[in-house]
Amino acid sequence: MLPKVFYQYLRNQEERVPRQTPGPFRTDPRIFEQPPSSGLRISWFGHSSTLVEIDGVRVLIDPVWDERAAPVQWAGPRRFFPPTLPLAELPRIDVVLISHDHYDHLGAGTVRLLAKQDATAHAWWVTPLGVGAFLQSLGVPAARLQELDWTGSVSIRGLKITALPSRHFSGRSLWNRFHTLWASFVLEGPSHRVFYGADSGEWPGFAEIGQQFGPFDLTMLEIGAFHPLWSDIHMGPEGAVRSFQGLGGGGLLMPIHWGLFDLALHGWRQPIDRISSHGALKLWSPTPGEPTEVQAGVELRSTWWRQS
Repeated sequence: MLPKVFYQYLRNQEERVPRQTPGPFRTDPRIFEQPPSSGLRISWFGHSSTLVEIDGVRVLIDPVWDERAAPVQWAGPRRFFPPTLPLAELPRIDVVLISHDHYDHLGAGTVRLLAKQDATAHAWWVTPLGVGAFLQSLGVPAARLQELDWTGSVSIRGLKITALPSRHFSGRSLWNRFHTLWASFVLEGPSHRVFYGADSGEWPGFAEIGQQFGPFDLTMLEIGAFHPLWSDIHMGPEGAVRSFQGLGGGGLLMPIHWGLFDLALHGWRQPIDRISSHGALKLWSPTPGEPTEVQAGVELRSTWWRQS
């Protein structure tokens, strides 16, 4: 497969990186001084990094404030736009949720800084099995770590977090593949349910997840970094539509895993272009860094990516 990928990279003519820096985007931290009236508010910082405020609990998912999603910060996929909010301006965080150890979901520099912030002083760090040791090496206290196996759950301030399978893999080098677990997650509060699909290819298990844990108010599924050669581990926009339907097709679909890093051969707008063409789909796609309340069944189709 590697020779095929290398050949396609050499011939690729897509606009994989925006010609102009998108934005500027800026998160107003004063918004967090008031809880969401709907009980569910999302701040999407690009790619998969998201702050979910659900039924009074704040969950920071897969935070990557690093300049590059790579082993070093002088080479590798670089951010399309700067972080919309300094880490020091984050509100109180109750949970930091890490889905797996890949660089675009676990920023080492980000975690080092987060572990020292007042905002996360009392936060629980929830990860799949095996990821906790790496987080400890970055300064996360062992006493605040909770590792979960697939189907394992933990309740934090009335929010039940359940780790579930996804079709992906783990590893931060060629020598530690599959040494740690990866997962999707259900966030279940008293009034709302959110499914975070993390990274995954399509698989039949989505139907079982939907039947057992749905319906969901918001379903977060990846749409970017896809290609037929690696469709087993990244579903792409059409796969996200099918997976959303497999999960029950209720509520709103939030596209994630796009718009911040060049991780594939396709144009950077292509994933959102393609999923936005599904007019009958209830899509919820906010502007980066803009805390936005989720209203039941009410679509949100930001067009920020068309203006860049």
